[in-house]
Amino acid sequence: MDYFAFQWHITDECDQRCKHCYIFSEGHPKLVEMSWERMKSVLANIHRMCCRMNRIPYLYITGGDPILHSRFWDFLELLYSKRIPFTIMGNPFHLSDEVCQRMKNLGCRKYQLSLDGLRETHDRFRKSGSYDRTLEAIATIRKSGMHCAIMSTVSAANIDEIPRLIDVVVEHKADIFAFGRYCPTSEDKAQKRLAGGNEGKIFYEWHVEPERYRDFLDKCWQKYEQYKDSDTTFNLKDHLWTLYLYERGLFKIPEGLAEDTIYDGCNCGNCHFTISAEGRLMACRRFDSYVGTIQDELYDAFIGSKMEQYREHEKFEKCSKCELLRFCRGCPAVAFGYTKNFYAPDPQCWHK
Repeated sequence: MDYFAFQWHITDECDQRCKHCYIFSEGHPKLVEMSWERMKSVLANIHRMCCRMNRIPYLYITGGDPILHSRFWDFLELLYSKRIPFTIMGNPFHLSDEVCQRMKNLGCRKYQLSLDGLRETHDRFRKSGSYDRTLEAIATIRKSGMHCAIMSTVSAANIDEIPRLIDVVVEHKADIFAFGRYCPTSEDKAQKRLAGGNEGKIFYEWHVEPERYRDFLDKCWQKYEQYKDSDTTFNLKDHLWTLYLYERGLFKIPEGLAEDTIYDGCNCGNCHFTISAEGRLMACRRFDSYVGTIQDELYDAFIGSKMEQYREHEKFEKCSKCELLRFCRGCPAVAFGYTKNFYAPDPQCWHK
């Protein structure tokens, strides 16, 4: 039986103000904590949906920092009683041996932390001391028996540091390392600028040119090969990895597959929902993809017309003409961040 993933933001409360946070990208919103009664209602809704789809729910519990929710431990107790598997994506500042062991005992399989560059860069994105505290937390998480995942958000501001960051992550024995690309926000739109000699073409301070991004993947792949026997597993989260491996002959399109079936790539509209603390349903947290509210039946929202638009793969302006359409499609959320068009070409895709 396959999983259906829910990225569930149970609170907006957080003790960091990360520069690339979606919650604070629109200014200074009112911070919301989902009520206990509503959380129980959502969980029942998830159960009904997954029963109808014959899927197993998998929750990615986040915020804000989810541990700051006033009913955090009650929520974990409820998940444990229902045997629902989950991962927590949060900050390192409230983790201790006792806290991590309690989360593990209540069924948490993995705790995900963020590192967005080396010390100076990461702390500039988040807050002073965050880098060192995150590295210290890796051992604390692993000691409890949970897996520790490290996630990076890549942009021009830190792209040259990520290969060295891989060394650090392996040295500290993180179980999983992955990265995704920075997704522009409306605040970034106000900071766009025209580059000299490129009339009519919009550039951003954090923009990475396609060929530079391919070179970056090549450097990371060399690191992954170097550390393939280490304790760290490297998750190829960015779907442009498929293009990279395809060009190197390390990924081949299987023969005999149905031509109208999607096999891999972006999960938007496929096996994922995002639930915000205020109760909005989104196809993806990384861009404006509202498809309903938690008052709706999740199953009906998933098969409805608002979600269906994210399954119209023939509309992709570039990907629909590519042999990798059924396996890649890059990151439509990043394309949307640049253009407000979900079907626009991925701005880091180098494929001609």
